[in-house]
Amino acid sequence: MTNKQPKPNIALGFTLIITTFLVLSSGSLLAQAQEPQKPTAEVQQLKDRLQQLEQTVEELKAQIHSIDEAKKPGAATGELISAPATTTTTATAPRSPDNPPGESSFTVYGFAMLDAGYQFKQADPNWFDTVRPVKLPAFRDQFAPNGNFFSSVRQTRFGAKSSTPTKYGELKTIFEFELFGTGVDAGQTTFRLRHAYGELGQFGAGQNWSNFVDPDVFPNTNEYWGPNGIAWYRNVQFRWMPFKGRNSLTIGVERPGASADFGKASDRIELQGVRPRFPLPDLTGNVRFTRDWGHVQIAGVLRHMKWEDTVADNVDLSGSATGAGLGVTSVMKFGSNNTGKFSFVYGNGIQNYMNDAPVDVGVERTQPGANPPIRGVALPLTGVMAYLDHKWSERWASSIGYSMINISNSNGQTPDAFRRGHYGSGNILFYPVNNVMVGSELIWGRRENFLDGFSSEDVHLQFSFKYNFSKELKF
Repeated sequence: MTNKQPKPNIALGFTLIITTFLVLSSGSLLAQAQEPQKPTAEVQQLKDRLQQLEQTVEELKAQIHSIDEAKKPGAATGELISAPATTTTTATAPRSPDNPPGESSFTVYGFAMLDAGYQFKQADPNWFDTVRPVKLPAFRDQFAPNGNFFSSVRQTRFGAKSSTPTKYGELKTIFEFELFGTGVDAGQTTFRLRHAYGELGQFGAGQNWSNFVDPDVFPNTNEYWGPNGIAWYRNVQFRWMPFKGRNSLTIGVERPGASADFGKASDRIELQGVRPRFPLPDLTGNVRFTRDWGHVQIAGVLRHMKWEDTVADNVDLSGSATGAGLGVTSVMKFGSNNTGKFSFVYGNGIQNYMNDAPVDVGVERTQPGANPPIRGVALPLTGVMAYLDHKWSERWASSIGYSMINISNSNGQTPDAFRRGHYGSGNILFYPVNNVMVGSELIWGRRENFLDGFSSEDVHLQFSFKYNFSKELKF
């Protein structure tokens, strides 16, 4: 047997050659890796930016994928589709105490309104488009003749209000005016300020509804002046509202003011030097209880009125009087279509807080031979109102009711002084589209004098066209 020599394995040799080459190459590379060059700061910044861009691209891809998934048929049928796990949410930065959560708003609002109709009897021509019992004739044919057509846009209104959250509470402001002239502008179409008021948290200041007033008790009537037996007065004030919400408490100090009737003594020379003086503001306040059926509000007012005789003679007509009043108002829901509105007011010397009343102070005769022969007294009053607002449908509504004010006159007033006033009205209102109202209203008023037995009445048949507007901006 002969021995055979093994043939050399060509593949194994080739492998050994390649391995030797790789080992030598890796040694060279390892030597280079042991002495790397440090990247510069600029290169590092570019790498960081590249990494951020790659992350942004991944987020955009995830959002595109989410949108595509939402467009699938399953999404149209209301099936819930979850966002991919790679979707990221941007966290909202925490707000500081100076930047509390909430939304600011600014609203412009108002309405244009036309009242037109027929006055069947007579009244003070400066109040041609209203029914005010105190402005009806005090004697026969004082404002003759009867029967006049009237039209007016004086009740047109414009306002702006804002709301802003702050660390001290909500900041509210309101500025509002109308075109109904009063006082020296009675009978004129002129600018008349209604509200100029600001409120921050628990405190408010400016001209706004008196705290003795319940603004929500006014019925859904068209005639501008409205029921005479309710407290209805906007006054300059500072108020504190320690409690808000369903049960609220408001206390305020308001600008004082009053008027007087010199009565039978009006022609006395001594009275020409008597001047009013108001050393203290009026103190007002209310407490309100709100429930699902409506609310009840109890309000009060306390005031000090003085007058000084500036004539140097032997008769001193200086004096003072305390005015005080209590008001109870309520708005009650009788089902979904009926709302009752009720008011009762009683007090002395608070006539200027009422919607339609005569003077606050009257003259009273003292005992014969007394000095002074006359003195001023605060006149007592009682006011009531009861109205029902009814909703016939989404487009039709009505309001009907009655109101009265009664004055307890002093013995120094003239026989034709105002004693009692009655007011009643009923309407039918149509709302053809949102923010538009067309309505017809019948209004009746009656005046009764103090001692002479005279009374007068007036009746208006009025048609009204009202166009509301409002635009709110939030930011």
